[in-house]
Amino acid sequence: QLIESGGGSVQAGSSLTLSCTTNGRVFSNDAVGWFRQAPGEEREFVAAINWSGGMTYYVDSVKGRFTISRDNAKNTVDLRMANLKPEDTAVYYCSSGRVAVPTYSRYSSPSEYNFWGQGTQVTVSS
Repeated sequence: QLIESGGGSVQAGSSLTLSCTTNGRVFSNDAVGWFRQAPGEEREFVAAINWSGGMTYYVDSVKGRFTISRDNAKNTVDLRMANLKPEDTAVYYCSSGRVAVPTYSRYSSPSEYNFWGQGTQVTVSS
């Protein structure tokens, strides 16, 4: 299981850093993706990183504002979110899996990920 932390309620323009780790399983060989789901909406891809950290992918709406990174020695993946907007309000989920093909379409697909966290709420007020 994956464990997310770092969510909260902030004002527009603020920053938050979400962290993802596991409860024992090492995911240094896995790709890790962050997805989000707003009330009444489909789950949406946000960002992903390959096992080494050498490749990252972002949905267009967060490019330039969000940064995904990992520390395999600490078994953590962070999502730093800057200049937050009200439309970023959602439950954010961390996921991991062995994504075989290094393409945006694969890294952004929930079906490529086998393990999921319970989610952490991010609320951005205007």
